[in-house]
Amino acid sequence: MVKPKREDLNQFLIPHLNTIYDTLQLFDRPAPLTQEKVNWNDVLQMSDHLSKQATIVGMLWTGENPKAESLKETMESYFNALQGFLLCCHGSTVGAGSTLSSIIHVSVKQIVDSSFRLLQGSVSLYEGSYEKGKKPSIPQLSGVVWEACSGFKKVPATNIIAIGRGITQVAVSMKDVLREMKEVKPACALPEGEASGGNDDSDEDLGDDLSPEEMEVAQMVAEIVSDTLTVIKELIRVITGMIKLENPKDNSGFVDSLEKLLKLCQGTGVQIDELGACVYPPQELNKMRQTVKIMQGNLEEVESEVKRLTNSPDAFSEACGKLQNSMKQMDTELDKRCEAEVVVEMQNVTLGN
Repeated sequence: MVKPKREDLNQFLIPHLNTIYDTLQLFDRPAPLTQEKVNWNDVLQMSDHLSKQATIVGMLWTGENPKAESLKETMESYFNALQGFLLCCHGSTVGAGSTLSSIIHVSVKQIVDSSFRLLQGSVSLYEGSYEKGKKPSIPQLSGVVWEACSGFKKVPATNIIAIGRGITQVAVSMKDVLREMKEVKPACALPEGEASGGNDDSDEDLGDDLSPEEMEVAQMVAEIVSDTLTVIKELIRVITGMIKLENPKDNSGFVDSLEKLLKLCQGTGVQIDELGACVYPPQELNKMRQTVKIMQGNLEEVESEVKRLTNSPDAFSEACGKLQNSMKQMDTELDKRCEAEVVVEMQNVTLGN
């Protein structure tokens, strides 16, 4: 058998890369329910095997440059391991919802991209075709693959875990908003006769210029954010309590409900951000009213979806009731203030005429 020439390595590499790229397209959608689901532990074993193959590629370059035939054989083994990993991983997505599928796809793509860089770097280093000053470090590229495979182990194994993490991320964002709301302060009253502008230090703190009326609004917002966080925490408890209910072979309706709950929580998170931003002067009362109404609608849908899935625990129902009351109180107060603003505007128009 004639040893492959340097240019043959590149010709060998390209069709293999194309094959892997074609296989990656499978992850655009989960495996069909008619397919037998691959056990997640088997997928993790395949990722371990792939990281070992990456280490072998890196070790080829620890001494003298490898022979072309040795490099070709090593790349062949690597491609087989990568292809096997992709097929095995896709087989594990039977019954996966959009959230879990997306997480798996992103993590798999990182492994494929780092693998491509490793193998392309090996060929370019052997051929000496790399750009001047950009000589690839194969052990370093091998380490990037190892890190991607290690990160893959953090991918959630079930829909419930994936969606639970998504809702937890919403809660973390809400905590940031709540902290900001608790840090706002009323404007410092100036002594009578003292003109403002002599000290600009207060401009550094966005919360230092709230009037007493605006502070009342900020406190109502803080209460709503706090109550929403409580609802989110109780919802997470409800979801984690459903783990035994998940049947991978017949759970499409169950997973759809969980996905809907996640989207409602994410939508509420966006509204919380809007509400927090409206607290800083000039406060947009009408926008706040619209935001609160959207949140009320979201909360009603969350309660309805939870009731459809399971008997709502008392703690969850109580948390929803408290949040609903807080939003109603704020809605009523904002109505009064908006009406008062309209009256003042009408008076100004009358006086102006």
